[in-house]
Amino acid sequence: MQHLLARAVWDHDAVRDDVRAYLVEHLRDPEAVLVIDETGDLKKGTTTVGVQRQYTGTAGRIENAQVAVYLVYATDTGHAMIDRELYLPRAWTDDPARLQAAGVPDQVGFATKPKLATRMLARALDAGVPAAWVTGDEVYGANPGLRGELEARQIGYVLAVACDHRVWMGGTSQRADVLLGRVPARAWQCVSAGKGAKGHRLYQWAFLRLDHPDPAPDGQAGQHWLMVRRNHTTGELAFYRCYTPRPVPLGILVNVAGRRWTIEERFQTGKGLVGLDQHQLRRWRSWYRWATLAMLAHAFLVVAAVTEHIRQPTPFELIGLTCNEIQHLFAALVARPAGDLGHRLRWSVWRRRHQARARTCHYRRQAAPL
Repeated sequence: MQHLLARAVWDHDAVRDDVRAYLVEHLRDPEAVLVIDETGDLKKGTTTVGVQRQYTGTAGRIENAQVAVYLVYATDTGHAMIDRELYLPRAWTDDPARLQAAGVPDQVGFATKPKLATRMLARALDAGVPAAWVTGDEVYGANPGLRGELEARQIGYVLAVACDHRVWMGGTSQRADVLLGRVPARAWQCVSAGKGAKGHRLYQWAFLRLDHPDPAPDGQAGQHWLMVRRNHTTGELAFYRCYTPRPVPLGILVNVAGRRWTIEERFQTGKGLVGLDQHQLRRWRSWYRWATLAMLAHAFLVVAAVTEHIRQPTPFELIGLTCNEIQHLFAALVARPAGDLGHRLRWSVWRRRHQARARTCHYRRQAAPL
């Protein structure tokens, strides 16, 4: 394994491109959403490439961690990771000796997380990946360079922003939360942001048309919106900055915003099923190779699930085969052949039936007050 990751002759970027092409072949959708986000792996010491004390959502606080930005291709059929970039803090890029010890190439310099995301988005779009939308959290929504790149390419986006983010409306720059006063009560609509394990993710939504401070070039005219999400139980608010190359209904923007949760699911399954974070690597090349091979293993699970759904429609009393179930069966029946094949398969059907019943109960409970 150490030879494969550190010394063997192979191109991890070329394998990444193959993984992307493999997934697009099976998940292709011209209305797909590209989702960007970062995740952290908690690490000890100071010599592992990219490690320093920094905030990571994995721990929910500042910890000694290694942070990477990922790109997910999300469609109605399925979703999976298609690119990755390791984030190097300035403490690393300002220390040539440290970079050399970790095997970081000379041409690599400091790049913010939005810059890494912009690089991955451009790489995917230049490769002809069919997609119409991009979504991400506040780190990416606040970056004008990323937004400008997408607008120049006529790619719509729904990017979260902070409540104090400033937008243009009525010829002036105003805070997003201040504009709430312009939303009449009748403008709020209850729309589902997607199906969850315990029912539809229902929120109240409203949106306002924004100005753009710079006139759009010919042929690149689009619409800019501020979309607001409100939790009907707690009243908690979330703000999204949106760009649409063409007019679209609110439901489309809500659906794109809801796709942001797919990358959290991919992080969970990537770490839990294929060991995305379970590495003991110190050097630059080894990290990229490990992440690429984990993405390949994850792509296998996603495509296997999609193929099975197409080949054999799932009975109503069962949930469809998930990545978790396929990994479990693969480990039980192939990696460690079971003595009683029928027994393993019956347990799989039982689990899927139990999960289907639980899902049905959750949805019925949600619909009961209506």
